[in-house]
Amino acid sequence: MLDLTKLTTETRNDKTMNLDQMTPAELAAVMNEEDGNVVIAVKEVIPEIATAIEWATESLNRGGRIIYMGAGTSGRLGVLDAVECPPTFGVSPDLVVGLIAGGEGAFLKAVEGAEDSETLGVQELRDLALNKNDIVIGLAASGRTPYVIHGLAYADSIGCKTVAIACNRQSEVGRAAKLAIEPVTGPEVLTGSTRLKAGTAQKMILNMISTGSMVGFGKVYQNLMVDVQQTNEKLVVRAQNITMAATDCTREEAKAALSEADGHVKTAIVMILLGCDAKEAKTHLDAAGGHVRNAL
Repeated sequence: MLDLTKLTTETRNDKTMNLDQMTPAELAAVMNEEDGNVVIAVKEVIPEIATAIEWATESLNRGGRIIYMGAGTSGRLGVLDAVECPPTFGVSPDLVVGLIAGGEGAFLKAVEGAEDSETLGVQELRDLALNKNDIVIGLAASGRTPYVIHGLAYADSIGCKTVAIACNRQSEVGRAAKLAIEPVTGPEVLTGSTRLKAGTAQKMILNMISTGSMVGFGKVYQNLMVDVQQTNEKLVVRAQNITMAATDCTREEAKAALSEADGHVKTAIVMILLGCDAKEAKTHLDAAGGHVRNAL
């Protein structure tokens, strides 16, 4: 029988032994207090997170992809981070990929037994034509999910950089990867419910990896998301605001530049700051690998 007793994420929290007797205010307060431990735990693994950002940036600059894989909450967090990248950074949906055990349907409804498969993750990576330029990041709060472990082992076998994110030290999934990121968030308020602190820690780390790698990939100027996609009215205005913030121009000037640049914020910014037309701005950006600061 599987022994979970040695996993920190499965032990009972002494502060919440009477959780079922707490008032709503007491329950919210203890959860808030425990969530404070997540920030501390993540801070302790900043060096490992920095390495993951470096590796992910290298993969993107080599023409590779970032591929997340996980089961349950961990898988959903990977999918969530992946699907936010195209609208935020203007990248193809194929550049950051989220795999969840059981397929897309498992995002909404659990697929029984999928996380225990030793072949499913491997097959999904093969279906993606995984290659050595890609980086595979496995997510498993407990650190023992077979779907992730065997997927990472396959990725490692073909020369990919591999990263494991778990919330138990010396985890099985960590041993299967070249780099282990293991913030110890401690026992959950609700015993074993790793959608809580463990999930929060994983979400924080994914935020750092995707944002950091996109900065390194030229998708950010200053602290502005200069490849934002204008897919709705709010984002049209945001594109104008970003152009104005980067160049200190008026809204009318921003609108005119964006129109000439076919809505491409980076091009509009370079046009205004260098006093050139869209064609020349694109030439500067291409020569700078898409990095606005270098183009200037």
